[in-house]
Amino acid sequence: MTQIGRQAGTFLIGGDMPVSRMGYGAMRLTGEGVWGPPNDRVEARRVLRRAIELGIDLIDTADAYGPEVNEEIIAEALAPYPEGLVIATKVGNTRPGPGQWVPDGRPGQLRARCEESLRRLRLEQIHLLQLHFVDPKVPEDDQYAALAQLQKEGKVRHLGLSNVSVEQIDRAQRHFRVTTVQNRYNVTERSSDDVVDHCAAKRIGFLPWFPLSTGKLATGEVLSAIAESHGATAAQVALAWLLHRSPVMLPIPGTSKLAHLEENTAAAALRLTEDEMRRLGELGSAA
Repeated sequence: MTQIGRQAGTFLIGGDMPVSRMGYGAMRLTGEGVWGPPNDRVEARRVLRRAIELGIDLIDTADAYGPEVNEEIIAEALAPYPEGLVIATKVGNTRPGPGQWVPDGRPGQLRARCEESLRRLRLEQIHLLQLHFVDPKVPEDDQYAALAQLQKEGKVRHLGLSNVSVEQIDRAQRHFRVTTVQNRYNVTERSSDDVVDHCAAKRIGFLPWFPLSTGKLATGEVLSAIAESHGATAAQVALAWLLHRSPVMLPIPGTSKLAHLEENTAAAALRLTEDEMRRLGELGSAA
């Protein structure tokens, strides 16, 4: 087990795919508005390689990041992939322009996007494929059935969902085993508390996106005070809270900077007291 695995703990995605509970979200390795290539592609590759050196073995991406650029950079930097590295990607979202996101869950599109991701990532099988959004214009069952078929064909090892409710998780379970869920969640944005608890009960991995609320958490008085008492940063405390919140939590903080990557990863070693967890828990809002 890697050092980060010992510090953050591990989780078995689908019961058979072990990952350290501190991952890396690669979305920031794109241009402004998650559009186009990053300003420094060489530095982006360096960040990815450093993540592996630090012991991170779960990297989250999506075909919509760039679009396509993010997956290409991951392959450039890391393929052929080290044994045990899990690449999680997502399909079901289109990009008309910078900062724009439009769900597209048509079965034919899901299949085409999956096959394109396989090619870009240079993989024979996607380790974890997640439905980026449930498209309200397409029957849910059609979207879930399309993903289940990709898994039956061996193109995908495990399947997950993103931006979903408990009810949607349960409906998807009729088609395939939901092994992960990826919703917006952090110490102050907690509308998915019920989803986290449901995932814990079902042993479904929960990947919180925007785990640091794009840096806004650093201004909180409670976070700052607890961070000072530990000689840590507010971001590290926020990530430690996530790890303590549930054993199925798999934080995937993203950054394009080596220093921030190392800072985020170090949060795995931070231990919070019960009182600190209570105080941080009171910051949450279900709005």
